[in-house]
Amino acid sequence: MTALIMFLVVVLVLMTGYPVAFTLAGVSLAFALLGTWLGGFDATLMHALPSRIFGIMTNETLIAVPLFVFMGVTLERSQIAEHLLDTMARLFGSLRGGLGFSVIIVGMLLAASTGIVGATVVTMGLLSLPTMLKRGYDPGLSSGIICASGTLGQIIPPSIILVLLGDVMSTAYQQAQLDQGIYSPDTVSVSDLFAGALLPGLFLVAIYIAYVIALAFVKPGYMPATKTEQVQSNLFLESIRALFPPIALIVAVLGSIIAGFATPTEAASVGAVGALVLAAVNRRLNLACLRHVMQSTVRVTCMVFAIFIGASIFSLVFRGYGGDDTVHAFLTQLPGGAFGAIASVMLLMFLLGFVLDFIEITFVVVPIVGPILLAMGVDPVWLGIMIAINLQTSFLTPPFGFALFYLRGVASNQVATRQIYRGVIPFVIIQLIMLGILARWPELATWLPNKMNAAA
Repeated sequence: MTALIMFLVVVLVLMTGYPVAFTLAGVSLAFALLGTWLGGFDATLMHALPSRIFGIMTNETLIAVPLFVFMGVTLERSQIAEHLLDTMARLFGSLRGGLGFSVIIVGMLLAASTGIVGATVVTMGLLSLPTMLKRGYDPGLSSGIICASGTLGQIIPPSIILVLLGDVMSTAYQQAQLDQGIYSPDTVSVSDLFAGALLPGLFLVAIYIAYVIALAFVKPGYMPATKTEQVQSNLFLESIRALFPPIALIVAVLGSIIAGFATPTEAASVGAVGALVLAAVNRRLNLACLRHVMQSTVRVTCMVFAIFIGASIFSLVFRGYGGDDTVHAFLTQLPGGAFGAIASVMLLMFLLGFVLDFIEITFVVVPIVGPILLAMGVDPVWLGIMIAINLQTSFLTPPFGFALFYLRGVASNQVATRQIYRGVIPFVIIQLIMLGILARWPELATWLPNKMNAAA
């Protein structure tokens, strides 16, 4: 039970707001020292820690993290989102719910361009929320659309969480096969997760749009049609010009990965260079911009890798206390076999999403439960996408969803916190429905990766 007590202590300390990396490492080392002193922990296990840290430092897959962060922050500064929103709003603004469609579509494009939830929600909140309120849109619905669209960066590649999940799932998959006596294990890559997330991500966008369309007819007062504006003859040409840069960048990054021309790390470098080119074309690339981009990239990257190191210490101590055996015994004894185990893990992650960040769940929970579930014959790509959608839901779940905090920080006093909470509830339900659809039809996540691997 010591391992489970340590896990609960970590959660309680994190809820106080103490830094994640120091919490994971500090609590784990304290339990290791206490266990060594009391004779209940083998201190020689800690000899593996330097090699683990060195493995993180030399992991080529994780180099994609700072590159994708650099690309996302650069695009945020290049004001592509502002141009997109303005053009799409003029194109669909006269339709009932048209502005809502525009926000979802732009959110999808930004997600596929940047992969950073915080930047997308803040940008969309600053640019679109005042316009939606001015045109008579319901404040709660407007908030829900912005928050849900902003979190698409969790599931639509290139996504930072998919890069991190790809590395963690690869290790878990190999561990599961080694535990089964398979000493030439198969691998699962970040490219597989990118391909697996593409169809579910687009399907989720389609459900968002379908919900907005249905609501526009059922409750037209929530999304009133604006007065028909005179359509400029060159509006479609402007739309193409606005859409071309992000779509070209998406094709360059994702297309090269899915086609097998480049690894995610190589494609991320292409995206970073492409973002610089777009910033230069928009005349936003200067010394101040570069300074901001590089400082933001360093801050986010340092946070991710510090958490990764802290999670490695936690995982080592957790296993030293036999925590993995306890979790394995619990999951394998649940009724329903693999289905019951997966349902329990999904519920646990959903509940942890109320209090923990997606990075913490990825680095702490997935390494513990991943090998156990994969040893039951679960497809690693499907499991990875299920986890990604579940973690995306945690961004929207009141009262601690991070997307809600991001929007609350930039929203005007015209929108109350309770209205933001009310607005995201339907989208949380849509996320859960999407989880059910993916559970019923795993082919949504596995079809494209299988086709890619067969072609290779």
